[in-house]
Amino acid sequence: MTYVVNDKCIKCKLTDCVEVCPVDCFYEGDNMLVINPDECIDCGVCEPECPIGAIEPDTNDGAEKLVLLNKKLSETWPVITKKKDPLPDWEKFKDMENKLDKYYSEKAGPGDKK
Repeated sequence: MTYVVNDKCIKCKLTDCVEVCPVDCFYEGDNMLVINPDECIDCGVCEPECPIGAIEPDTNDGAEKLVLLNKKLSETWPVITKKKDPLPDWEKFKDMENKLDKYYSEKAGPGDKK
């Protein structure tokens, strides 16, 4: 099992999860985060840190698509290890549905320097 970021993160990008990750497997895009499923050690400490439920185990129904998306994007986006401010107006987007269809972007974020 591994954990993945779902589309609830899009346009919010809350980063409470990255500080608790013991293996630094979060990667930052322009408007969301992803988890590298090959680096995730399945400890689960990140899941309860996300206040909008954007992290889920890969065993959930429909998560196969998320695993592939997280893997693909984590291969090109920079790592993020420190908490940052969320995106502006994130509260307006936190409960929106179908954000993957509306706001998906493969553009990388600034990330951290390791």
